[in-house]
Formats: sequence, C-alpha cells, structure tokens
Amino acid sequence: MAAFVAVSCHTDNTDQAFTTEGIEFDVEAVGGTVSRTITSSNRWIASTDNAWITVSPANGRGTTECNFIIDSALTTSARRGVVRIQNIDTWQEKEIVINQKGFDYAIEVEGSEVKISNYDRLESRYFDVTVRSNVDFEVAVPDNAGWLSSERHTLDLNRGARPRTTTVRFKWDINTTDRERLAQVAFRPKTDVTLARQDLLSVTQQAAEPIVPDTRQGDSVALLSISRTLQTMASWDASQPMDMWDNVTLWHEGMEGCTPEKVGRVRSAEFYFFNIKEPLPYEVRYLTAADELYFFGNTNTFLLSLDLGDDIANLTQLRRLTLGSYGLVSLPQSFAALKNLEHLNICSNNFQTIPAVLTKENFPKLRTLILNANQRSVVSDLSNNNRTDLGGFIDEPKFPEHLLKWDLDTLVLSVNYLQGELPTFEDDDTVPYYTQEEINAVDSLPQVLVDRRVKKVMPNCKRLSINHNRLYGKLPDWLLYHPALDMWEPYSLVFPQEGRAKNGTLAVFDNEPSNMDYYYKEYTTKKKPMGDEE
Repeated sequence: MAAFVAVSCHTDNTDQAFTTEGIEFDVEAVGGTVSRTITSSNRWIASTDNAWITVSPANGRGTTECNFIIDSALTTSARRGVVRIQNIDTWQEKEIVINQKGFDYAIEVEGSEVKISNYDRLESRYFDVTVRSNVDFEVAVPDNAGWLSSERHTLDLNRGARPRTTTVRFKWDINTTDRERLAQVAFRPKTDVTLARQDLLSVTQQAAEPIVPDTRQGDSVALLSISRTLQTMASWDASQPMDMWDNVTLWHEGMEGCTPEKVGRVRSAEFYFFNIKEPLPYEVRYLTAADELYFFGNTNTFLLSLDLGDDIANLTQLRRLTLGSYGLVSLPQSFAALKNLEHLNICSNNFQTIPAVLTKENFPKLRTLILNANQRSVVSDLSNNNRTDLGGFIDEPKFPEHLLKWDLDTLVLSVNYLQGELPTFEDDDTVPYYTQEEINAVDSLPQVLVDRRVKKVMPNCKRLSINHNRLYGKLPDWLLYHPALDMWEPYSLVFPQEGRAKNGTLAVFDNEPSNMDYYYKEYTTKKKPMGDEE
C-alpha cells in the first residue's frame, strides 16, 4: 500500500497559520492510506527519507487534505518514519511521525472445517486448503489418521515476513467402516518462532453405508459397491433382483456344496473391463458365500503397479479366483488364508518375480495355477535392453523350481521373461525317480522311465505351458519322457522360446526333438495322431 498527502491552500494573505492535523499516527503492518489536513497561507512542500511512505500531492498552498500511503511491512519488527512539511516562504517546518507495526508470525487457514464423503473415485479423492502464513510450515496429520495425507506445498516468502498464501492439497482414502472419522491437522512452523495465530484444520469423513454381513442383502450392496469402485463398463440395475443380474450366480438348493445358509446368496460373480488404480474394493470381503470370483480387464494394465490388498483374504471359502489383467505386481502374505483355492488365474499382470506366497504349503488344494503373459511390453533381446520394469518374472534368477515340485494338474507360464535352463533335479533328493514297481503296476508307463532314471516331476500334470520365455540349454528327461508330454502340445506350448536372455544366450533348446517318434516308440499304448509328423 502507499501513503498519499496532498495540500492545497486557499487563504487570504493576512492569515499566517501553518498547522498539520496531528503530529503522529499509527498504521497496521498491512499498510494503508491515512488522510490528514495541512493548513498554510503560503506555499509548502512535503518530503521524507522513507521509501515506504508516499505523500501526494507533495506541495501546495492553503488548506488541503493529504493522503499518506503506507506500504506493507516486510518484517516482524515495527518501523518509524518522518514526513517533513516546510513553509517555502518562511522556512518554518512541521514533522509528522508515522509508526508502522511489524507482522506477527501467524498461520491462518481459510475454512478450518472440511467435510468429505466416505467414497469417491480415486482421481476425485482430494481437497485443497488455502493457508496464509509468513513462516514456512509443515503439515502434521495425526498418526491415527492414516487415511489422510498431504502433498508437498510451496510457500514463497521472498518479501520477508509479509504473509503469503499457498494451497495445500490433501488426499483421502475410502472409509470402509460404519463410523465417522475425524482428523485434526496442525500446521507447524519449521523455525522456532512465536505464533500470534495458529489455526487447525478439522477434517470429518462420513461413515460408509452399512453392509449387513453374511446376508443376501449384504451381497447385493457389496456387488453394486464393487462395480461402482471398479468403474465397470456395465453395471447392474439395483431395482431388479440379483437373480436377473448378468454374470452373477446365486446358490440354490441342490447345488453341490450348497448349505441352507447359502441359499439365495452369491455363488459367483464376474467383473469385466474396468478402470481402477488401487487394490480390490474393500466390499469384496462381504462376499463370504462366493465359490468363484472373476476380475479381468483393467484399463492400461501395462502402466500399473498395483497391490491386491488384504480384503479378499476374508473369503476363505473361495475355490476359484481370477485376477487377470489387473496391473498387479505383488500378492500380500494374507493371501495364504485362501486355503481352499483349487484354481488361481493371475495372468496378464506385471509381476517381476513369482509372488512368495504361492507355495504348495500355503495352497494345499490348488490344482491349477495360471501365470502367463505378465509382460508389460515385448522385448526380444534382453541383453540389449535398459528397462528393468518389464514384468514377466524378469527378476527371477532362474527357472522357479518350486512350481515344478508342486504337483499341479495345470501350470501355465507362457509368454514371460523366465530365463536359464530347466532344472534336472538330479541332485535334489526331494524329487524321486520312477521305480520299477510303478512301471510294473501301471502298464501305460514305459520301461524307459526306469532305464533312463527319469525324475518323477509333476506326474499328474495334464497341462504345462512354458513357451515364449527366454529358456535355453537341454530339455531334461523328466520333460522329454513325461507321461503327459503328448497332451501338452509341446511344439506349440513347451518347446518354442523367443529372443535372447540377459546373458545374450539364444533362447532355444539344444536337444529339441524334430518329431515325437522317439516318444511313441516308448509309449506303445499311446496312438500317434494322424499327420503328427512334427
């Protein structure tokens, strides 16, 4: 702000008065304009050595109202300035003293109370708060309010202690409980100063819509909420009964595994083509009667690095689960609670390594494990590549042997970046050899299994797919003479590899057979398909 003093004079020549309206006044730190009257029968002129004071007009004659325009203070200390009014004819002089206060240190919040809903889309879960301060500060969210966080702010204090405004953005998480949440956010100065004002921000979040657990009504609310959060392309009409909803199956009497308390509840549900950038919606925990859940088709999956979250671990009754093309890079340890899983499909995600939780000890009933197509993008030659976030289990130091020691019916690992040689298990005493007793007991098993001392690897596997990785070296006998090799379509789903590994080795098996004649020669009870020359 500025100070403006103007004096105009209109008196007769006999009036020798030369006066000012007051000789001292006070101004707040923000500055402003103060008017004072100067009376003189002669000409006068005003001057000051203080650049923060402006007098306008700076000269005149007669009685005039003058404006003193005072700039905003720059410091926390008070300052004093003097304006001199001089009669040009008589050299008589008057002084007007101006005292300006300094700024107090303060942190002021515009709108100290904010209310937010329990749910919104991820891109909308934020609010902005305007803070006015003349000291840099840090935002202190209470430790018990992990659902609320602040982003970095910038406070430009290039004008000293003069207050400036900045915007602080807060992000919030969904409230999954039926209780209102409250957080008192403080703004603490980064330097040791005494504040004249220090506002708090009170954030109140609404409670979630109650979902009655273990009920048909709770299932329907959960499905609708999951669909809303996933932003699926097609949702359900809440005015219709669940029996009429597409891709939802309810339990009915007579179904295998149905019990009286399950009747009418959700047995299976499928969610396709959605858009989410966070873990599975928490409402999934309420589908406690579900036997199968299917999630497939997130938007821009190859760009995402998502965690699954822990809510699905509540569904210990699940037997079949698909989490395909979601953007996952990890599975939590809590996932091991799904002891009843028989079928797990987590294809088309972005895993860098095989999730540590996937062991036969954690999933004793699992028969099908599908892990194919985890590549973010296709790189043929890994030795000539600078990217490290390609997915496809690229960080696995060797082929994941523990999966082959897990006697699954189906194991699909195609179209990844697995590298190295297939294990022979020759030095692994935990993997047995076929015995003569087994050959004698089962006429479909050939003598070659004993004669060549073949390891008994995944003896019950009906489908093994490892094609289009970066594997090389020799195909071990346990694979070449496996009882189900002909069922695995080896020339399509086992033998073909692609490109080069990180060490530059060409991904090709040295001893890939040109055809299956050697196999059918040993397995005499099997009939070679017509036209199967290669």
